[in-house]
Amino acid sequence: MINQQLLQPESIVVIGGSNNVHKPGGAVVRNLMNGGYEGTLRVVNPKEDEVQGIKAFHDVKELPPTDLAILVVAARFCPDYVDFLASEKNVRAFIIISAGFSEETQEGAVLEQRILDTCERYGCALIGPNCIGLLTRWHHSVFTRPIPHLNPKGVDFISGSGATAVFILESAVTKGLPFNSVWSVGNGKQIGIETVLEYMDEHFDAEHDSLVKLLYIENIGDPDKLLYHATSLIRKGCRIAAIKAGSSESGSRAASSHTGAIASSDSAVEALFRKAGIVRCFSREELTTVGCIFTLPRFTGKNFAIVTHAGGPGVMLTDALSKGGMQVPPLTGPAAEELKQKLLPGSSVANPIDILATGTAEHLGLAIDYCENRFDDIDAIMVIFGTPGLVKIFEVYDVLHKKIQECKKPIFPILPSVSTAGPEVQEFLKRGHVNFSDEVTLATALTQIMKTPDPAPFEVELYGTDIPRLHKIISGIKESGYVSPDLVREILSCAGIPLVPEFVSTSKDELSDFAEKVGYPVVAKVVGPVHKSDVGGVALNIRSKEVLQAEFDRMMQIPEASAVMVQKMIKGTELFIGAKYEPRFGHVVLCGLGGIFVEVLRDVSSGLAPLGYGEAYSMIHSLRAYNILKGTRGKKGINERKYAEIIVRLSTLLRFATEIKEMDINPLLADDNDVIAVDARILIEK
Repeated sequence: MINQQLLQPESIVVIGGSNNVHKPGGAVVRNLMNGGYEGTLRVVNPKEDEVQGIKAFHDVKELPPTDLAILVVAARFCPDYVDFLASEKNVRAFIIISAGFSEETQEGAVLEQRILDTCERYGCALIGPNCIGLLTRWHHSVFTRPIPHLNPKGVDFISGSGATAVFILESAVTKGLPFNSVWSVGNGKQIGIETVLEYMDEHFDAEHDSLVKLLYIENIGDPDKLLYHATSLIRKGCRIAAIKAGSSESGSRAASSHTGAIASSDSAVEALFRKAGIVRCFSREELTTVGCIFTLPRFTGKNFAIVTHAGGPGVMLTDALSKGGMQVPPLTGPAAEELKQKLLPGSSVANPIDILATGTAEHLGLAIDYCENRFDDIDAIMVIFGTPGLVKIFEVYDVLHKKIQECKKPIFPILPSVSTAGPEVQEFLKRGHVNFSDEVTLATALTQIMKTPDPAPFEVELYGTDIPRLHKIISGIKESGYVSPDLVREILSCAGIPLVPEFVSTSKDELSDFAEKVGYPVVAKVVGPVHKSDVGGVALNIRSKEVLQAEFDRMMQIPEASAVMVQKMIKGTELFIGAKYEPRFGHVVLCGLGGIFVEVLRDVSSGLAPLGYGEAYSMIHSLRAYNILKGTRGKKGINERKYAEIIVRLSTLLRFATEIKEMDINPLLADDNDVIAVDARILIEK
């Protein structure tokens, strides 16, 4: 729980505060004092009479009632302190800096649980243990540095790691990113990242609250809560970016299907972030760069003008933007020629606009003015301007400051000379701006923002799924494992997923009769082995009864073969849809190119069931192979609408069949008219 005593305490006591500012207890007191805390600050230290000018209490029994207690003592003492302070001194909020709890030992976990039980009994808020503290405009209850510039429209930053939070703050401060609050939740025994988001959502005030939230997550304890409140905040106008660390898997694991080999906890995270509209980042620099972008005016276009006095960075930025799907369009026509005449001889206006190393503040202002007022197809302006250290560039940055204030189009300042032009850059940042010192990092961050979809709707649509029939089929399956091909067809038909005509039998004559009925050519596949291709269990383009019966005899000799399946052979682009149940998250649905490309290229996109059409289209469009799907070199594209429909229908089916733990449909064959499932596997756990 988050309460008033935690957020705006009238009194704070530091248990373990000291005069040594190089230790956490002393550093917390120092930061509280330097941060301008206006309430009553108290310190408990049995060995000191005065701590940093504050009269010290030798024993907690001497304390008057206090709102918030910050504990910076050994873990073994914390439970007793919490119990006494809550019961005798009416303390209703605790920040426990101390380590040595559940993150280390089982004994520490017992201590942590005692603290939580006490806090729950007395209705106390608990931050930590094992954290750096809480930093707000009301009180600086942290022991670390740097202390970033705080203002109401700064960023709210929530971190599951104290040390990482410090490093992220270091990255942010050099860019000029302002903060409103910093929450280090540590072990998050009571208040985790999801809880903080919940509070921010339920108490959101659009006029006074920060509209930017940055998250560093090591464990998603409650995916549903994170999804709900992140989505709600974004719909209210907020923007959220997050790092989820610890999502890779060391080594490879045995998998019984394509989906099992590809899907992982990381797929679930990717799907959750996509569904919520959270921009996913993978490094501290990327997270703080995204945060800086979020502080600039919003824009929806993809056309950028680059104004620079250094050709190389302009080229690298152009390449990086283009790789991310954005445009640096050529600037031509009378306006471009007019601008060129006003710049120094040898300048280029082709885009990037290169005003040369000898370009002045006036030339920079001219180039920006033309991008703002004369080049209508430009959506945003990127300005690269540094110095070799030969001249002062206060005047240049003053012009840039004024243009950022005047222009309606966003301007991204890229000021790389943070060493040789350190004073000038710092003066620029003090005027309320941010700085993107590396142009490629900026382009990468922009790419992540651009490809992040809007939050998905909460409503679950049935899309024609026959739920009663589905439940009847699932309940009739008595054992865990892969279900038979006929049951696979029945389950998929409940969602209206089109299937290629097929027949399974142990009789070569029955299979031959089926082939005659549907017409040659046909495909034969062994039933039994999971990976049919690996054991020679697939024969394509069979055009006669004799060949079919010979293939039947061969396949029945394959180990674990139990029957042979014959299907009408159809042609088209091979696609893939899979799903895997992840504990706490639900079903992660994957899509991509099918056939052997699934595991070779691993070009898949993930979504969290149930999915809407907007989410399905977003998944399809985010594939690297999307150009193949939409048609290339004279070949028609696939029917995207039907592919999206199958993704949506499958996700709806999974929403009502949690017994399905893995599924893949591979391949689906698609052309410009139809998308038809050819082969599918379903793993059920009863």
